[in-house]
Amino acid sequence: MSSRAFSAFSFKPVRTLSATLAILAVGGQSMASASTQTIDTLAKSSGERRAETEISDSKWAIGFAGGIDYRVYRDFDDKVRGFPVVTYEGEYIHVFGSGVDLKLPSVGPVTFRLRGKYISEGYESGDSSFLRGMSDRDSSFWVGGVATWRSELVRLSAEVLTDAMNNSKGSRAKLQIDHRFSAGAFGFTPRLVAEWVDKNYVDYYYGVAAGEVIGGRQRYQGDSTVNTEAGIRMDWLLAINHSVFFDLGATRMGGAIKDSPLVEKDTQYGVGFGYFYRF
Repeated sequence: MSSRAFSAFSFKPVRTLSATLAILAVGGQSMASASTQTIDTLAKSSGERRAETEISDSKWAIGFAGGIDYRVYRDFDDKVRGFPVVTYEGEYIHVFGSGVDLKLPSVGPVTFRLRGKYISEGYESGDSSFLRGMSDRDSSFWVGGVATWRSELVRLSAEVLTDAMNNSKGSRAKLQIDHRFSAGAFGFTPRLVAEWVDKNYVDYYYGVAAGEVIGGRQRYQGDSTVNTEAGIRMDWLLAINHSVFFDLGATRMGGAIKDSPLVEKDTQYGVGFGYFYRF
């Protein structure tokens, strides 16, 4: 998945989706991107629905979230990660995963947020035998904004971010459409996502510099591309204030990423799971 991975889950079944709940991952910055984004998405949607009816109250939850980290890099070792989490949803601020939103005034059915988000992606040269001799590619903190439009039938969100740590010097823009279907204590939220990443991002995370060229690993400079994702999140209200979730997602990498000599697969998968107790 493109920066990839984790969706958020719902603490209780409700009929509509709104803008984003808080999840602060304790120790979660070390997670790789596939599992990180899936957990972030799981966290955001759980609080988004709460925020509509409880916007004036600050809400907390604690729990555990984890995921399996599948990557498209050659010979990359898949990893299982997990960590405790604390969620927070306030009237003006929303913390989720490794990020934070500042809530801006809404215009009709459209909400606006300023967003800062640490996205764990990239690699160390020891993560794969094929990456040996490569310089490490570091994760970054990204800043920007998001607008979300919702109706009874669908939620549509647009997010634009830039690399605030200047590691990749890149920018990214994401468009997501989803809707939650409820059945008693269960909820099912399918989603479709398209994310554009610029040439600086692709060159940093998937490029090969002149000093990194060896036999079988040729020089490569990235170009901008679009990654597409399909996924589904499932949540279950076990009892009052107790919820579990499970999330599956698959991201088809854009051509400029698939063409990289560092990449052996064209699809990246994310699996997320967890439990929350709401105060």
